[in-house]
Amino acid sequence: MEQQLIALYLHVCRAYDSQPDLKYQRLSNFRPRFTDEELVTIYLFGHMQGFYQQRRIYDYACRHWRAWFPHLPSYQAFNRRLNLLTESFEHLITGTLTTPVKRLAVHADRLVDSLPISLAKWPRSSRARVASEVADQGYSATKRSYYYGVKLHAVALRRTNRLPMPALLHMSRASEHDLTVLRRLDPDLGAGLLFGDKAYADEETKKVMAERGTHLLTPYKRKRNEPETAIPALWSRFVSSVRQPLESLFGWLIQRTGIQNASQVRSTKGLFVHVYGKLAVACLLLTFNS
Repeated sequence: MEQQLIALYLHVCRAYDSQPDLKYQRLSNFRPRFTDEELVTIYLFGHMQGFYQQRRIYDYACRHWRAWFPHLPSYQAFNRRLNLLTESFEHLITGTLTTPVKRLAVHADRLVDSLPISLAKWPRSSRARVASEVADQGYSATKRSYYYGVKLHAVALRRTNRLPMPALLHMSRASEHDLTVLRRLDPDLGAGLLFGDKAYADEETKKVMAERGTHLLTPYKRKRNEPETAIPALWSRFVSSVRQPLESLFGWLIQRTGIQNASQVRSTKGLFVHVYGKLAVACLLLTFNS
């Protein structure tokens, strides 16, 4: 376990050294004895040990790693500084994924879907106001209920007998339709096949994307009163089977990071850390286990 912690700390330090933007811009020349690199390392390592809440991560570090981090501050200072490091987690995600995505992108099919991240569930969803700059009320078709929060949109590269590798990640309000977000992401998708569910089944969007080289494939969407026939049904099952690994990726992400439950988040900055911090953990695990 000590070697894992050392390897993680060195990875974070390399990321900071290679990305000057990660150096937190302070209003003075003061540099705290407990560094941002140590803070990020503890947050990531705590998740890898199965602690998904910031309080539990901090308590774990105090109990077991105080000798390794002698300048660990109070929990209030730890939490306050962590909320300032969203950009660090975003850079870690990009830096971790760049090499494997470039290696896979040449020949891999792409999968697209969204994952609800809930700050409050029904019936509290209609009264919630946390992080209202980026969150609102939406509907989860999977759970058939309303929730207050955001959506994580993912475009991932399909891998044989393995979890897909995220290539593009985006957060939106819960109420924003998946198709609307896909249209916004379209210029960054690149050429190739893209498999999605019925939420993306729009002929005009498919035509526009095809002109850019992205061929969007979705299950057949029957018109009202149209009888079900064999060929569209077979096609729909084929598309669903191809994109199923992305659902497995979401399930693994929830299990390993607890990303879907953001009920303890109390601010917009905290929400960004919740989403991108946990995504940084997931990307590290996917890459190191490749």
